[in-house]
Amino acid sequence: MKIKVAVFFGGESVEHEVSIISAKQAMEALDPEKYEIIPIYISKSRDFYCGEELRDLSQYKDMKALLAKVPQVSLIKREQKVYIEPVKRGLFTKPINTIDVAIPVVHGTNGEDGTLQGYLEMLKLPYAGCDVIAAGVGQDKVMMKHILENSKIPMTPWFWLYAHEFDSKKDEYIKKAKKLGYPLVLKPACLGSSVGIVIAHNEEEFVAGIEETGSFDFKVVVEKMVPNLREINASVLGSCFSAQVGELEEVAKNDEILSYKDKYQGGSKSTKDTSGSKGMASTSRIVPAPVSEEETKKIKELALDVFKVLGSSGVCRIDFMMDGETHKIMVNEINTIPGSLAFYLWSPMGIDFTKLMDELVKVALDRHRRKEKMTFSYDTNLLENYSESGSKGSKGAKR
Repeated sequence: MKIKVAVFFGGESVEHEVSIISAKQAMEALDPEKYEIIPIYISKSRDFYCGEELRDLSQYKDMKALLAKVPQVSLIKREQKVYIEPVKRGLFTKPINTIDVAIPVVHGTNGEDGTLQGYLEMLKLPYAGCDVIAAGVGQDKVMMKHILENSKIPMTPWFWLYAHEFDSKKDEYIKKAKKLGYPLVLKPACLGSSVGIVIAHNEEEFVAGIEETGSFDFKVVVEKMVPNLREINASVLGSCFSAQVGELEEVAKNDEILSYKDKYQGGSKSTKDTSGSKGMASTSRIVPAPVSEEETKKIKELALDVFKVLGSSGVCRIDFMMDGETHKIMVNEINTIPGSLAFYLWSPMGIDFTKLMDELVKVALDRHRRKEKMTFSYDTNLLENYSESGSKGSKGAKR
């Protein structure tokens, strides 16, 4: 019997379209001999849809027409099974299908940040990737940096602020920025794909940048820009019990940082993709990254450290920054659901996209089995002998 695998994608984040492309690739990579593949699209208004038409990218050119073809659905848990049921139900309407394993391929807010993972936890549905806490921490750069800093993971100097407090504390933050030293990189705390990132070369650009970056998130991360920046990425696959690191890549860029245009709209043309695989985006990359054996070893060790410290699971991508002159290596961030699931970093290791998807299903089922053996509640009912009369609270009456 085939395992029923539901791939969740879309969502309301700015990375909505990127998610659709990543999910398309993931569904094509799943072995149809082993799995029954179920696409579940999450619209920008957070409605769920299910239907085979959702696997055809050309259908998304007319979103209104596409959503008229496929039923809006909800997930219902009954008798330890999760059913996909149409929202518009008649007297004899049957469930569309059931789900054995979920694979979230939702990038960004309300999908990659633990929101969807929490929903799947409530359904007791095995799912691939990071759990609620690891997903939330991985999405919030402020929380992530605090944890990495506490674990002595090397990073570029930084601070953070609430955008709405900037005007009332402007002098304080300008002093912090000056102490850090320009140029500075300003980032929304909880977005990815280089959305909302600003480089400030002076105080005027810093003040303007806070307003721009703050329009994408409540929290703004301010980092010292790494000189002669080289961006090296590593992918980690597994869980806290067992994990491995794939091949390294160096990412090309046109500007001081890799922009959204570079990543997804063919903005970078200076370097060819030598990975031998067609990725989701048109980002130019060199695989393997042209770094020394010693640097490769250090980056891979750090990648495993970050993966474990943050409690990650599934397949992640950890992004590093290297000073082109000193070759100092610093961790930038973790992507808990990377674009294309970073499959192109595993192909050189003998793990093609299909094997990668197999591993994600295995990790999901393994975690679920381990959690089933854990104690989350006691088989008792404290309310059996509870009486409102004479009770002054759950801790009993004061004496």
